[in-house]
Amino acid sequence: MNILLWHVHGSWTTAFVQGPHTYLVPVTPDRGPDGLGRARTFDWPGSVREVTPGQLADTPVDVVVLQRPHEWRLAEEWLGGRRPGRDVPAVYLEHNAPDGPVPCTRHPAADRDDTVLVHVTHFNRLFWDCGSTRTRVIEHGIVDPGHRYTGRLARAAVVVNDPVRRGRYTGTDLLPGLSEAAPLDVFGMRTEGLAEHLGLDPERCRGRDLPQALLHTAMAERRLYLHPVRWTSLGLSLLEAMHLGMPVVALATTEASAAVPPGTGTLSTRPEELALAARHYLNEPEAAAEDGARARRAALDRYGLKRFLSDWEHLLTEVRS
Repeated sequence: MNILLWHVHGSWTTAFVQGPHTYLVPVTPDRGPDGLGRARTFDWPGSVREVTPGQLADTPVDVVVLQRPHEWRLAEEWLGGRRPGRDVPAVYLEHNAPDGPVPCTRHPAADRDDTVLVHVTHFNRLFWDCGSTRTRVIEHGIVDPGHRYTGRLARAAVVVNDPVRRGRYTGTDLLPGLSEAAPLDVFGMRTEGLAEHLGLDPERCRGRDLPQALLHTAMAERRLYLHPVRWTSLGLSLLEAMHLGMPVVALATTEASAAVPPGTGTLSTRPEELALAARHYLNEPEAAAEDGARARRAALDRYGLKRFLSDWEHLLTEVRS
């Protein structure tokens, strides 16, 4: 199949394009949000082809994977008038939990009869109001980075983009208290100056923006993975940490309770309990390694790439039939 999708979510797309198809990714001269083209920091196979809007008008497309509301209009315009869901089979992939008046938030693709709305977690499907639109859940899949855990640094890894701007959503306000239990290395975009913003000693909260090729190794050197996020979908960095063999200390919110089974870390809605768990791993490196090994086995079982690609293959075949 020729599958058209925009480069919106690099980590998710990295898993999706491991399938057996040709993946058409729009590219524009400015490489802006609607034309990023191929990823520059993720390893994508040669089956991912960059196509310009002008080329798309005459390019055969078997399925469109939409991910943002304005892509309905954009796809029709760039495909020379072919309408997603009518002239070309389409699915709408929702990466996020609803925002706004939860749990009454209407999905932009609600009450449509021309597409299937795919959620990445069961939690998201439960909380979005999708009306009469057909829905499916295809849980995340991860390209296995391997068991890299060493835990040699008695610090906690946190992965989040824009922690200052996103604030309470990502649990940024919880970091000062948690940093008293374990010094933090916060990886992600726009993490510079985070310690100053929170009034913390820079050694207790270090911000770093690393390319994907270096991030996994850096994470795995830390003793534990800390996930203080209040409201999000299921962060792929959490699943990647488990694949790396890291024990998890996480808020028991959204889909985390399903992703992190007993024996792989600590889940709680009480930050005080998370702080105790972080101290435990810092003081007991053998326990951290054992729980991390169980976390890796659990992640491979539930979020393995083979299952993910198989689920998508079944759905893509169905919408084309």
